[in-house]
Amino acid sequence: MSSTSSVNSLLSSTTSSTSTYDISSILTASSGSSTSGIDVNAAVSSALYALRAPERAWQDDQTTLTSQTNALTSIQTATEALASDLQSLNTLNGPLAARTVSSSNSNYVTATAAVGTTMGTHSVAVNSLATTGSWYSDLETSAISTLPASSLTLTTKAGASATFKTGTGNAGDTLNDLATAINKSDLGVTATVISDSAGARLAIVSKTSGSAADFSITSADFSGTSWKSPDIPTGSTLGVNTVTLTSAAGTVNIATTSGETYAELATAINNATIPQVPTSYTSTQGSLAADTPLTAGSVTSITDIATGKTFSFTASSGDTIGDLNNAIAAAASAGTLPANIAGAISNGNEVISGGSADKGISVSTNDSVLGAMNAPASIPLGLTATAGSDSNGTFLTITSNDGVTPFTINEPGIGFTQAVAAADASITVDGVPIQSASNIITGAIPGVTLDLLGKSYGSPVSLTVASDATQVSAAINQFVTDYNSALELVNSQFTFNGTSQGVLASDPNLRNLQSTLEQTLNYVNSPSTGTTTIKMLSNLGITADKDSGTLSVNSSTLNAALINNSADVQNFFEGDALNGFANKAYNSLNAFISPSNGAFKVDLSSFATQNTDLTKQISNFETNYIASQKTVLTAEYSAAETALQGLSQKMAQINALLGLTGKSNG
Repeated sequence: MSSTSSVNSLLSSTTSSTSTYDISSILTASSGSSTSGIDVNAAVSSALYALRAPERAWQDDQTTLTSQTNALTSIQTATEALASDLQSLNTLNGPLAARTVSSSNSNYVTATAAVGTTMGTHSVAVNSLATTGSWYSDLETSAISTLPASSLTLTTKAGASATFKTGTGNAGDTLNDLATAINKSDLGVTATVISDSAGARLAIVSKTSGSAADFSITSADFSGTSWKSPDIPTGSTLGVNTVTLTSAAGTVNIATTSGETYAELATAINNATIPQVPTSYTSTQGSLAADTPLTAGSVTSITDIATGKTFSFTASSGDTIGDLNNAIAAAASAGTLPANIAGAISNGNEVISGGSADKGISVSTNDSVLGAMNAPASIPLGLTATAGSDSNGTFLTITSNDGVTPFTINEPGIGFTQAVAAADASITVDGVPIQSASNIITGAIPGVTLDLLGKSYGSPVSLTVASDATQVSAAINQFVTDYNSALELVNSQFTFNGTSQGVLASDPNLRNLQSTLEQTLNYVNSPSTGTTTIKMLSNLGITADKDSGTLSVNSSTLNAALINNSADVQNFFEGDALNGFANKAYNSLNAFISPSNGAFKVDLSSFATQNTDLTKQISNFETNYIASQKTVLTAEYSAAETALQGLSQKMAQINALLGLTGKSNG
C-alpha cells in the first residue's frame, strides 16, 4: 500500500464530514510538498480565500462607489463655488454695487461711498475744519514741582464745571496730580503733562471736536507769602497790563507799559505805597487848648467824601478852638454833617475825625493858629519785588517782608492760555452750507462719508462717485476661474486615460451639467427699456475655447467696459429686476446643487446607500457563512493533521510484518 492511499484510508475512517480532500493538496497546503504534517491555519486561510471570492467583488464595488463619491463631491464643490459667484453678481449689495470716490484734491477732502450709492459728481468747499479745544498752563520747573496754593475752574460749553485746588495738601500738589484730578472729573477733556528742556506744562484738550466740546479755564488769584511769575524769554518785554497787589497795608494797582521789563516792574512795586483813608486830620501847630483863640475871619471847612455834605466855620473875634469844636458837634447833631464827625484837642493838637471807613473826610483851614490840617501819610506795601533770570529767561518774584503775612496778586497761582477754541467744521456741498462737529461727515451727500483734511480756501473740490471697477473686475474674473474649474472637472470624466473614462462617465447628470455649463454662455441681454452696449459675455472680453470650452478674459476689453459702460455691465448681470445673466445661470445650476432635491444630492445619497448595503452584505456573509466554514475546515484539517502524525508509526509496523525493515516502500 502506498503512503497516499494509507492517508486517504485514515481520513475516511476518522471524520464524519461529507467533504473529501485530496491528500496531495493537504500536504502541499501544509508544507509545500507531499510530506507528513499539515499547517492547519494556512490550510484554512487558503480554503477561506477561495470562499470569499464574492466578498472581494463586493469590496471592488465599494471602491468604485468611493471613487464616484469623491469625484462627484469635488464637482459639487466647484459648482457651488460657481453658483456663489453668480449670486454675488446678482445682489443689490454685491460687487456690482460697490462704489469708489475720487477727489480732485485729496489734500482737502477725500471720501468713501456705501454700496449702491447713486453715481455722480459733487462739489465740496471746505471753509474750516472742526477743531478740539485746548489750553496749556504756565511753565513749571518739572511735572513734580509743588504748585503754589491757588485754584482753577474748568467749565464746559454745556455749563458743567469743576474746581481744582493746587498747593501743598491738595489734590493738585504737582502738575501730575492736577492732570490726574482733571481726568477723573468726567468733563470731556484729557489732561497730560508735556515736558521738554524748558520745563513742564499741563495741556488740556477736549476729547471731541466741535463747538459743543469747547471749554474755558479760569484761575483764582495767587494768595501766599512768595510768588514767582512765568518766565519770558531773555530780551523779551512786558505788554500793557495792570498788576493788582493786596497786602495787609491795602491794595495798589500798578500799570505796566509796552516794552517794560521785569526789573522796571520790580522797582515800581517796591516804590508803591498805600494811601490811608483820610478819616482823621491833625493840626500842625502844637500846645493848643480849647480856649486858644482863633484868628478872626479864618475859615475851616469839612466835607464828608461819601455824602458830599460840607460844613464851614468862620471865626469871629474872640472865637476859640472850643467854639469850633462846638460848632462841628452842632452840625453833626443837625445832620449837616454825618453824626460821627467831631473835633477835639488831643495831645496839644486839634484833631477832626469821622466819615465813612472807605471814603473818610477832607478838611482845610487858613487859620495860622491851627496850621495845616494833614491827613494820614501813605504806608508801604510790606512786599519786596525782585527781578531775576535763569536758563528759561527772566522772571519776577514777590515776597512778603515778614515771610508770614500773605498777599494776593491778580495773577493765578498757575495760569492757563487758550491755544485753540473748539469749533465746528464749515463746508459747502453743492452750494448748501453745512456745519459739523466732526471732520468725518455723513449725510451731506447720501451714502457718502466725507473726510475733511484741510481748508480749501474757497476752491471747491470735485468728488466723483463711480462704480468700483477693481471689485467688479475681481468678481467677474472669479466667476471665470470657478466656471473653468467646474467645467474641467466635468470634462475629465469623459476623457479616456488609455483604457477607460472617469468613474462618472456613465452618470447622465454629469452629461446634463456639461451641457448646462456650455449653454449658459449663450445668454443675450435684452433690456426692457433703452439699449445696451453689453449684450453678451464677449462684449466683456470673455470668450470660450472652441476645444475645451473653458473661458478666458481680455483684460483690456473688460476694463474699458467697466470704466465707460459700468451701468450696462451691471444690467447684463442683474437685468432690470435681478433677472439677468447671473440669475438665469444660477437657476440652471441650482437643479444640480439644491440641498433639498438637487441631482448631486440624489446621486450622492444613492452612492451612500449602495455602500451601506454592501457593507451589510459583507458583514452578513462573514457572520453567516465564512465563520461556520472556518469552524468546519479547522476541524477537518486538524483531524487530518492528527492522522498524519500517526502515519509513520503505522508504516513502520506494516514494514515489520512484511519483513521489509530497512527497505524502502516501493
